[in-house]
Amino acid sequence: MQHFLPFPRRREVLAVGTMGLLLASLRAGAADAGFPAKPIRLIIPFTPGGGTDFVARAISQPLTERWKQPFVIDNRAGAGGSIGMEELARSKPDGYTWGIGSAATITINPHVYAQKFNTLTDLVPVVHMAEAPNVLVVHPSLPVRSLADLIAYAKEQKGKLSYASNGVGTSAHLSGFMLAQQAGFEAIHIPYKGMVGANDLLGGRVGLMFGTIPSFMQHIKAGTLRAIAVSSLERASSMPDVPTIAEQGFPGFSTSSWSGIFMPKGTPGDIVAKTSRDVNAILAMPQLQEMFVREGLNLKTKGTPEEFAKFLKSEWERWRGIVKASGVTAT
Repeated sequence: MQHFLPFPRRREVLAVGTMGLLLASLRAGAADAGFPAKPIRLIIPFTPGGGTDFVARAISQPLTERWKQPFVIDNRAGAGGSIGMEELARSKPDGYTWGIGSAATITINPHVYAQKFNTLTDLVPVVHMAEAPNVLVVHPSLPVRSLADLIAYAKEQKGKLSYASNGVGTSAHLSGFMLAQQAGFEAIHIPYKGMVGANDLLGGRVGLMFGTIPSFMQHIKAGTLRAIAVSSLERASSMPDVPTIAEQGFPGFSTSSWSGIFMPKGTPGDIVAKTSRDVNAILAMPQLQEMFVREGLNLKTKGTPEEFAKFLKSEWERWRGIVKASGVTAT
């Protein structure tokens, strides 16, 4: 038999429940209003100078002005970015430690490295900031000016041509692997720690490299590197004269890098929401948009943490298939 509370008592219970929700809301609002009250540590899982580093530093200054708190940049490179992301996952979930995640660190590395944390469950997606295609660049000494030229040259070299990347299993590595596999040529992969490989590319010690447009833009403009193709399905607005890999004979070829802010699991929801709102507001600033577009980045200015989480799950599955097909593993 069911027992029902007398009507007055039931009204009491409802009143208590409503009061509890109200108090919880007030506490959340108080935490939101008091955040941030001290400097924020921003972990970048790569060496300085890359696309991820560029995005992090670009948003930190206007956020410092908005929040009146400094950002302490902490470059923690290694294992394709896994070291920095593990550091983030182990950090105190109080909103004062952030990490800049990317396609490599969040959706590729879990299928390459034996990690001690789970990128989908141990990190909280906060805001999806930007996406950028990879650009394929070569040293000017190579006698190639198109993808067809590069493929023909690579086949002539019979496995002697080398390509650099910013680590095993990164988007740059897998982009090179996929191109070589689909085009039918062999090339020696030389992984570096972060963007250090660009120095050997500039010195002519390796022939080519995939990387984000911000990483190579100044060198392309200076003529010290030559852009052959971009890896997105559509041409990059910052270099409209550079054709895509897809339109040069490989329809459907698409690899891109993206960047977003993450916090450790357990970070209060009101802090996550405030950060998402304020970073989106920063990204919507015309001067920042102009700077990002100039560097070949597509900004995301309206996404929610929930939408970002959905995107991550989709990308996680897509890259799992690519990594499995490639047979790439970290040694």
